[in-house]
Amino acid sequence: MKKKQITIIGGGPAGLMAAEVLSASGHAVAIYEAMPTVARKFLLAGKSGLNITHSEDYGRFVTRFGKTSDRLRPALDGFKPDDVRDWAKGLGTETFTGSSGRVFPKAMKASPLLRAWIARLEAQGVEILTRHRWSGFEDGGYGFETPQGHLVIHPDAALLALGGTSWPRLGSNAAWVPWLQENDVSVAPFRPANCGFDVDWSETFRNRFAGEPLKSVTATSSAGTLPGEFVITRHGIEGSLVYAHSAALRDGLETDKPASLLVDLAPGRSAERLAKDLDRQDRKGSFSNRVRKGAGLDGVKTALLRELANETNLQDPSKLASHIKSLPIPLTRPRPIGEAISCAGGIEWSALDDGYMLNAIPGLFAAGEMLDWEAPTGGYLLTACMATGKAAGVGIDRWLRSRKSPALMMPV
Repeated sequence: MKKKQITIIGGGPAGLMAAEVLSASGHAVAIYEAMPTVARKFLLAGKSGLNITHSEDYGRFVTRFGKTSDRLRPALDGFKPDDVRDWAKGLGTETFTGSSGRVFPKAMKASPLLRAWIARLEAQGVEILTRHRWSGFEDGGYGFETPQGHLVIHPDAALLALGGTSWPRLGSNAAWVPWLQENDVSVAPFRPANCGFDVDWSETFRNRFAGEPLKSVTATSSAGTLPGEFVITRHGIEGSLVYAHSAALRDGLETDKPASLLVDLAPGRSAERLAKDLDRQDRKGSFSNRVRKGAGLDGVKTALLRELANETNLQDPSKLASHIKSLPIPLTRPRPIGEAISCAGGIEWSALDDGYMLNAIPGLFAAGEMLDWEAPTGGYLLTACMATGKAAGVGIDRWLRSRKSPALMMPV
């Protein structure tokens, strides 16, 4: 029997995982990637240690996707964190769990894993065509700009795995949005996720402390209270602790109300204890000495108090202790989406069936970050991208096997 021809547009983790599933099921699969190489964001993320998943209890893991957790659950059930580790092991990559619960390849690099993955795909007959940029729907098929010129193809089924809009220099630019909207596919606006925020620092503070980390603090927003660290930047704040709160902070800013991240600069001490220790300090001593001796703070933490707290309150031990325990950092806006680690927004779930096919365009499926979901850093993003890629691959296979007619209802 002639193999079904399947086109995957986008060579990131979601597209590669779908290709693995479909080629293993006996289909002829071709990946069309606009960039010179596939999985460029995957490779860049792996430069500092590729975090492929998380080791926390699975019941907790599946809640990390916010309002889309229930919709993503079937895909995640089909490719759980333990499955990610087994998959990597099958490609010759052993993993380990870090102190934070995050799971990394022992080699701490993405390139060996990606090379093994591509080799497996090619061994299964997957064709990878780079520098092939999708140019939209055309003549009932899909148009591409290629090094050899313009090309139009008519596969039996296709998958879009084009990513969102974060890190656009790596290939994800959301040029596909109007093409889908013109064909009655609902797309929610993209918004930055896992991002930094702007703060109106004074020039003195910015010049002196940009690049300085705030370590061993906790931060509070409507997302809860979490420990960690973050970095002062010339524009504001960024880092893992900020990213953990970014969705809540972004949503707060979108209401046009003031939004702040509340920081506890001395998590190990109560406000009462701090007030007493600060009250014992010599009032004639410098502020830096009083805070260092009474609260154990110095450097950027002391400077942050001076930057954000009222000078009168800094002289009062009780009010100073309150600021140390709950210092609001006023935010003005998220950093641009092009700088964000990931994004929210994308194809709305109501536009997809349970097999990840677009309701308005039978035969066309979608997966990965171009769908409307978000997650914190920590392995959740990559796991969900691969899980939706696998789920879409299964959906394509099931749809092809159930069809009685080869005719597709493609956009004109």
